Amino acid sequence: MRRFLRLALYLFGALLVLALGAGLWYREELARLHAVNTLFDEGRIVGNFSNMEGAFLTTPVPQGDGPVLPLGSGTPLSLPDDVAAWMAATDATGIVVLDGDTILYEDSYLGTGADDLRISWSLAKSFLSALFGISVAQGELALEEDVTVYAPQLSGGAYDGVTLRQVLQMETGVTFDEDYLDPRSDINRMGRVIALGGTMDGFAAALTERDRPAGMRWTYNSIDTHVLAMVLRGATGKPLATLLSERLLAPLGLEAEPYYLTDGEGVAFALGGLNLRLRDYARFGLMIAQGGQAQGRQIVPADWVDESTRPQAATEPGKMRYGFHWWIPWDARAEEVLGRGVYGQFLYIDKADDIVIVITAADRQFRATGSYDRALSALRTLADAVRDQR
Repeated sequence: MRRFLRLALYLFGALLVLALGAGLWYREELARLHAVNTLFDEGRIVGNFSNMEGAFLTTPVPQGDGPVLPLGSGTPLSLPDDVAAWMAATDATGIVVLDGDTILYEDSYLGTGADDLRISWSLAKSFLSALFGISVAQGELALEEDVTVYAPQLSGGAYDGVTLRQVLQMETGVTFDEDYLDPRSDINRMGRVIALGGTMDGFAAALTERDRPAGMRWTYNSIDTHVLAMVLRGATGKPLATLLSERLLAPLGLEAEPYYLTDGEGVAFALGGLNLRLRDYARFGLMIAQGGQAQGRQIVPADWVDESTRPQAATEPGKMRYGFHWWIPWDARAEEVLGRGVYGQFLYIDKADDIVIVITAADRQFRATGSYDRALSALRTLADAVRDQR
């Protein structure tokens, strides 16, 4: 019996040492996993959304050494009461309203500040769309070609035989569970892969199922955006952060250096990992509103801006329409387009009148019935207030 107890104690001690060693070895990974698992918790979500580097690996997106796109100050806009109430109810953290290149309203809430680098979530998709248009114009890509031409690691998987156009329109038919509230969903499983240093490319290549043939109809699918990033990297031989810097953000002229969240191989989390200041989101929106121009040059081709922000995908009648990674309301006003991210991130652009509105939030009820309709109504009310003040 004594011998058995000594052996048991020895084994227990050995296991304890191994466990402690593993804990020290994976301390950073375990800390990131904990941060990801509590990312959206009440009491944490606001701070997390301005400090995403605490939960994920990151890479800088160099801002370049050119001039910052100037934004002037105009007569302050009076925030409509119903808009203020909507923002309070949705835990808005910041807002910038532009009339052309003039700031009419700017504020930060819930302890955040103007200098915060705020997570984009799916607003990042619209940045990738603009970058994709530059690559198409330079002859590096052709929309009717298969993704495997540029990302051969996807051969034999769910994306084999899917065209770039179908991916831009999210008509791939690839099976991917986008339920942010289900911890077992693909989107949350993907978040854990990133937190633990896994690879996004491997995650995409491992997908093998489609719900329907490609090109049949639209289904929102965030992994499609990562596939577009794989294509861009394959076509150019450059990391996404370098491409975004050199071709889009440095020429645009930002006031602060952004960063991307990355996977364990340093690959940018293209579908939602871009972090910028509010005013820099607004600068990007202004460039789109002005047909891809900024700083006296054409940064994004004007025809791409026009095509990408028009309805392209086979969405359901009466529902939000989709361009090339841009949203268009079913009852859209002239030249009205949106970038959107979960938990209440909005980039509203009225291209006809050069009005840009950026709102960030930590809205844990973003999926409540009618939430999008209330958001669109508030954004339109703000745009009307800008026009009324002119």
